[in-house]
Amino acid sequence: MIKMNDNKSNINWYPGHMAKTKKQIIEDLKLVDIVVEIVDARIPISSQNPDIKEIIKNKTRMIILNKSDLANELENKNWISYFQKKQIPAVLVDSVSGSGIGTVLKKIEEIYQADSYAEKGRVGKSIRIMILGIPNVGKSSFINRIAKRITAQVGNKPGVTRQKQWIRVSDKIELLDTPGVLWPKLGNETIALNLAFVGTIKDDILQTLEVGYQLLKVLLKGYSQNLIERYQLEEQELKGIVQNIQLEENEKVIEVMNLIGRKRGAIMVGGQINQERVANILLDDFRRGKLGKITLEKAENKINV
Repeated sequence: MIKMNDNKSNINWYPGHMAKTKKQIIEDLKLVDIVVEIVDARIPISSQNPDIKEIIKNKTRMIILNKSDLANELENKNWISYFQKKQIPAVLVDSVSGSGIGTVLKKIEEIYQADSYAEKGRVGKSIRIMILGIPNVGKSSFINRIAKRITAQVGNKPGVTRQKQWIRVSDKIELLDTPGVLWPKLGNETIALNLAFVGTIKDDILQTLEVGYQLLKVLLKGYSQNLIERYQLEEQELKGIVQNIQLEENEKVIEVMNLIGRKRGAIMVGGQINQERVANILLDDFRRGKLGKITLEKAENKINV
């Protein structure tokens, strides 16, 4: 069970301005041709808004798998194939380097032509795009990169983008930026943890030690080699722990946390490991890509989009 800081009894992160934003988005849909949804490539399902299909209804939709440079390359390809099978155009993007931006622009024009907007009296008019995404998926950075200038306020804290604005990308494309939209309630613990791992849920809402512990548990089951390489752990020792992790899961995860703590010098007076510091190290290394390219959600395990 996820533990909250202080008196927070559940994850119900839905500020009043976000309810207002949802209503505004529904109104703004009348103004656009295509909805571009930005998700985090490491957690493509968890970083979607679950109401997106209900909100946009029959509006043409395109998905941007942002931060793809931090995700596993094979899983990136699997997710592209997955969305294509769902007949949803998808593009891998790294907003920091600009990788994939040219493909996005080309894909937008292809969608526009395929949907025959020219037959609807839109000849000579800009293709109008709405950008949607929950906080911290890199929406503002994507807009800044695609517009080739600083247009949207960028910050490391979730929910920085606030005001609606139109951004002209070219003589053919206009983007309508909207504030990120998040869940009315995060009832699914796996989704909540995934969002905490990547930093979408603020660190002061959940207990850092618990989030770090849960991340380490996930990594031990799928990316143990990354841990060995990053923290210079003994391969045989860690493999022995991983093989028996189902039998004594809690103890084994704590054991690895202590190993990392000793390697990183996270030792308190008396020789005890500062596990909270280790949790912070794990989270920071994962979010910055120092643990390697990691995808927490596999396309083969997902059914609904």
